[in-house]
Amino acid sequence: MINSLSDISLVTQVVVLHNKHAFDQLVRKYQSQVRRFFLNQTCGDKELSDDLAQDTFIKAYTNLKSFKGSANFSTWLYRIAYNVFFDYIRSQKPTSDLEVVTANSEYSHEQQDLAKKMDVYAALEQLKEAERTCITLFYMEELEIKKIADITGMAEGTVKSHLSRGKEKMANYLKQNGYGR
Repeated sequence: MINSLSDISLVTQVVVLHNKHAFDQLVRKYQSQVRRFFLNQTCGDKELSDDLAQDTFIKAYTNLKSFKGSANFSTWLYRIAYNVFFDYIRSQKPTSDLEVVTANSEYSHEQQDLAKKMDVYAALEQLKEAERTCITLFYMEELEIKKIADITGMAEGTVKSHLSRGKEKMANYLKQNGYGR
């Protein structure tokens, strides 16, 4: 029965009844999306992505009382994930940038899919953080521009600009590296 409950019902059960099983349902429902968001943001760093996703769910659980239901739970959760990622970026040395996870050349020949993913991660690394976030949320998470604006706090026009610039930068990078020929 609990599987058919809406996110609002699950949140209410956690906040009012302290039902941890209800929060587990929310985690199971959204964990793959949150992990995928971080995997794209970190350009393929699985360990870091898992750590950031865990931080996101811990913050969501501890702040669940602040969820008002004015936006979808998923939007609220992505906003937390967005903030967790930028807190992580700010905590790093100002001169360091995200590193691209590189595949061993033996494996890249054996697994072309992995090589393509690495090329996409390398293309994502070329983007500014805001562009990468918009690209990730729009193309990989398939969120609407309005929802991305809600998550990031950017104006819809700004999101569109970041998408346009990010898409162009990625396309140019991929063309320079043998794609689209």
